[in-house]
Amino acid sequence: MNAHLVYCGAGSNLGDRGSYLRSGAEALAAHPAINFLRKSGVYETEPQYGRAVKISGGSRTQAYFLNTVWEFETFLSPHELLDLFLRVERNFGRNREDEQRWGPRTLDLDVLFYDDWVLEDERLVIPHPRLHERRFVLEPLSELAPNLLHPVLGSSVWTLLSSLGQAQTAL
Repeated sequence: MNAHLVYCGAGSNLGDRGSYLRSGAEALAAHPAINFLRKSGVYETEPQYGRAVKISGGSRTQAYFLNTVWEFETFLSPHELLDLFLRVERNFGRNREDEQRWGPRTLDLDVLFYDDWVLEDERLVIPHPRLHERRFVLEPLSELAPNLLHPVLGSSVWTLLSSLGQAQTAL
């Protein structure tokens, strides 16, 4: 059985954001079915869908995110990998059921690419369905795999990134 090449997007905008990213990477790397290969730089980015979040009695502004992309090999299936990501997120205090969509989170892990697979079911969509709209994903991903072709859109990561607006700065 061959290992599958995965690109994982990781982000955090609550608490010690850098620590959550480092600890999340360590938690995944400790799994026996994951072989970490490379990590992109870390980028500080404004929340994609606005900074205001609703809370009881009003709203507040959420903090900027730290975002990165990790490249690793795994023998886990896409759904096993998703389950692992959800467990790691929960271990760092994230509860997807109780949070506001696109709101603040301690740790967010997304399967961006899993080899060149195209998969869509009620639990998981691969490639990630909005990665081509997200500079905070494409910039760090382009550090690792600028020529990687999106199997649905037929464009390279670099081409997708080039079609977006102004660049962010790596920390």
